[in-house]
Amino acid sequence: MDDSGNPQDVSVPPVEGVAGGGTAYGWTDGGLQGLNPHKGSVDPTEVPTADLVHVWCMPSTANVGPQEMPRNLELVNLLAARNERESIQIAVRPKVSWSGLGNAGVVQVQCSDLCSTSGDRLVVGQSIKLRRVVPILGVPDALVPLDLPVSQISLLPGETTAVWVSIDVPSAQPPGQYEGEIIITATKADAEIPSQCLGKSEKHQIYRDLRSCLEMVEPIDGKPVDELVERLKSATTSLRRVLLSPLFSEFVSYNGPVDMMEEDAISSLSVRVKIHMTVWDFILPETPSLPAVFGISDTVIEDRFGVEHGSDEWYEALDQHFKWLLQYRISPYFCRWGDSMRVLTYTCPWPADHPKSDEYFSNPRLAAYALPYSRSVSGGDAAKDYMQKQIEILRTKSHWKKAYFYLWDEPLNLEQYESLRSIASEIHAYAPDARVLTTYYCGPSDAPLAPTAFEAFVKVPKFLRPHTQIYCTSEWVLGNREDLVKDIIAEIQPENGEEWWTYVCMGPSDPHPNWHLGMRGTQHRAVMWRVWKEGGTGFLYWGANCYEKANVPSAEIRFRRGLPPGDGVLFYPGKVFSSSNEPVASVRLERILSGLQDIEYLRLYSSRYGRDEGLALLEKTGLYQGPERYTLEHMPIDAMRGEIFNACRS
Repeated sequence: MDDSGNPQDVSVPPVEGVAGGGTAYGWTDGGLQGLNPHKGSVDPTEVPTADLVHVWCMPSTANVGPQEMPRNLELVNLLAARNERESIQIAVRPKVSWSGLGNAGVVQVQCSDLCSTSGDRLVVGQSIKLRRVVPILGVPDALVPLDLPVSQISLLPGETTAVWVSIDVPSAQPPGQYEGEIIITATKADAEIPSQCLGKSEKHQIYRDLRSCLEMVEPIDGKPVDELVERLKSATTSLRRVLLSPLFSEFVSYNGPVDMMEEDAISSLSVRVKIHMTVWDFILPETPSLPAVFGISDTVIEDRFGVEHGSDEWYEALDQHFKWLLQYRISPYFCRWGDSMRVLTYTCPWPADHPKSDEYFSNPRLAAYALPYSRSVSGGDAAKDYMQKQIEILRTKSHWKKAYFYLWDEPLNLEQYESLRSIASEIHAYAPDARVLTTYYCGPSDAPLAPTAFEAFVKVPKFLRPHTQIYCTSEWVLGNREDLVKDIIAEIQPENGEEWWTYVCMGPSDPHPNWHLGMRGTQHRAVMWRVWKEGGTGFLYWGANCYEKANVPSAEIRFRRGLPPGDGVLFYPGKVFSSSNEPVASVRLERILSGLQDIEYLRLYSSRYGRDEGLALLEKTGLYQGPERYTLEHMPIDAMRGEIFNACRS
């Protein structure tokens, strides 16, 4: 990245209890020369923000904790395909305390649209979102939404705060060079700008926004419907920004966004983070190339949100979770466990003849869907007859090829394997083309299939055939022996419709790729690099909301005992952090999305130059060579994506 913006002193202030400490209150690191650093003695409206805080940028793979050391502020350069999300982090750390409220001070964060020279925009609130990174067990993980286009953040003395910036590029976005900025301004905690005090530059900005709205909707003759929709969305966002300006502040509700500061004050005192994004012509496929199926516990939803199974509120809660997860290129399924790890899984809570069923299963963002089979948990002949009728309806649909049955989670002994075979036989009796998915990490322990544990594991497909079509194996079994993959693949019969998928859960552990809390950012993202390199055609994750039981939506999140922190939890209930019901994503979930997007880049490159060249690119860039040999830094990620951009752009 190029050096630009505001030069900053990057020395680290003393932290209480570390290397001699300090008080972590009212301290100064020399960034504010000649001023008394004691609380309340600094007026942020008269001092450059760069003298009060450090501001710098970090990649999405960085774990930016409270003690992250300041760096120089540089220009942000991003590359994104269409239908892709790219993210960065902006870190802010106070140099002095200027608030009398017990914190170091308050900064205002204001975001502009990203605009191209041809007038196209990536609009704040629509394509651009800001979220505050909140620690969970001391590790930066929860991404709590901030108000847009302006928000305020309270800073703690001696601690770094990070803002996660996500830019979603629509599929119809014209390729080109886009520029914008995020403005950081130190302010008083109770700062309000009266509507009468508008500067000339702010009035001109409102004029430009209104004129831009007019240009976006005129002329419309002969324009495609998709383009008209995008234009109207952009115009709506621009109008909303005008209505939220200080000119109309007296009419904005109390809970609305923070009023903008005067443009003149922002220009002279603020720190500006310049963002440059190259949008190229590649469009990520709407339907993910790799089915990534993730479980959502319906019982956790029922308990925490107090909704009764089958009630209107229950359907609404499940519907919200389903739609929300689709943005992460994930194909969700709801689940509940029976005894001996039998599992009931279903993607759509409505029956096959309900209109919602087609809405769910025909959604192009859904790559695969789970169908329930009640006897996998409970039920008699009536349940069996009902399920048979459901399947008969679905087999007539074009989306049937997406369907699978997930009946048993990690069978361990002969009895469990035989039960699985029996249930699968019932399904195949009236749906011979049905796909059954089985997760496993070993063969039946009481009836060894081969002399060694790994050899028995490899022989599971032969033992389960024809009762399973998707053999989903634990990455933990391989350890660091990536060469063993060929032994697994040799047993799979793709010519007969069989597939090899993989999964992670409590294993593998560090340093192998997984999604546990506290692992490196590249370690999270590398899960999908591993899938692509090993040649798996799908991926399963057992649970995204499997925290300890609670009966109140706002109850503290507790990870399940006996599991590594973060295992089974990829998002949090919104009410833990605010009044919103919308789930709060984790940093790890965003990195999963990035990894799935990386797969689309690698598939594009391999389709042009062959899979061997794609594998060579992983090695050439230093991105990923094996489960213990992958990059710890972000630069090889940009190198890989840049190579593909240069080789594949029109």
